Amino acid sequence: MKKPSIRFKGFTEDWEQRKLGDMMNVTSVKRIHQSDWTDYGIRFLRARDIVSAYKNEEPDDYLYISKEKYDEYSSISGKVSIGDMLVTGVGTIGVPYLVDNSDPLYFKDGNIIWFQNEDKVFGKFLFYSFAGKSIQDFITESAGIGTVGTYTIESGKKTPISLPDKEEQERIGLFFANLDHLITLHQRKYDKLVNVKKSMLEKMFPREGKNIPEIRFSGFTETWEQRKLGEVLKYEQPGAYIVDSTDYDESFRTPVLTAGQSFILGYTNETNGIKNASSANPVIIFDDFTTSSHFVDFPFKVKSSAMKLLTLIDEKDDIYCINNILESVDYAPASHERHWISIFSEFDVTVPVSKIEQKKIGNYFRNLDNLITLHQREVEKLKNIKKSCLEKMFV
Repeated sequence: MKKPSIRFKGFTEDWEQRKLGDMMNVTSVKRIHQSDWTDYGIRFLRARDIVSAYKNEEPDDYLYISKEKYDEYSSISGKVSIGDMLVTGVGTIGVPYLVDNSDPLYFKDGNIIWFQNEDKVFGKFLFYSFAGKSIQDFITESAGIGTVGTYTIESGKKTPISLPDKEEQERIGLFFANLDHLITLHQRKYDKLVNVKKSMLEKMFPREGKNIPEIRFSGFTETWEQRKLGEVLKYEQPGAYIVDSTDYDESFRTPVLTAGQSFILGYTNETNGIKNASSANPVIIFDDFTTSSHFVDFPFKVKSSAMKLLTLIDEKDDIYCINNILESVDYAPASHERHWISIFSEFDVTVPVSKIEQKKIGNYFRNLDNLITLHQREVEKLKNIKKSCLEKMFV
């Protein structure tokens, strides 16, 4: 195949198959010893720093070399230029790093392969070609079956790439760069909101030994009351709602839940034994072993009996407020045992006496959680779009 299945309007010519070593110099740099690392100066990249950059994460630490050492060594090896590509050759191999500015940098020889592009390929197109299936499959295959696969300079030279003309390269490269920018924006908003929630959980509920929170809505002054969780929430065993078959399908209607991190395991077409939760009758599902929990306001089934279904004893309480009080409990399971009856139900928690204050707190956290979920779904949706486009917009 010499054409991608999806392309921008106006482009019809076949793509050209080349090897990167025939187009550009593929090399590395003169070795820098660990004793030459410094805490400031010229940025020094290791393979793990490139992996962190690819994931939009901060590295564990930043390393540098002196300007004197950089000048000395780069006079021998050369200096990276805008549009050059650095690719990890050890550890998590085949991860690309596009040089997109003129800031000087140096990197670890052998661990990182240097593609001296010199504008032979549009930089962002080269970068996203390395994220595509064709080049990643080649890297995996060339790394061998050994326990520690490596991507070498020789493999780098043999790396195949399919190329359209420069204009189409630019359109494709900029399309994916814009997509990544959107993903990053939503990820940052998501991270920020998660941190806001963590802070508010600490400040809008009283600290241990206190009966008034640090932050509260105006007009409320009375002290909160101490109650046991088991006096606020009653439990139901989930046995009646366990799914019979785990042959899940996205086209089925009823979600199968776990109280663990994955939450929705799949969807079932079973019509019996459905827990009919709703916005009027919500449920908190509580993992009896890990003590993680989720608020649920839609019909569902469950995978196992290792949970409790929690609802309010006093329906005048606000369940979303109580749910966040449950979330703010500082407890880490130390052993594999069931926790609700013997441990969690006996915990003393501090609850607003005023049902109106409860409702205000509940609504605040409900809106915050809705925003968090919104940005989380946008990130997932955009990542799926990117994955699909990487498969269809490259040969």
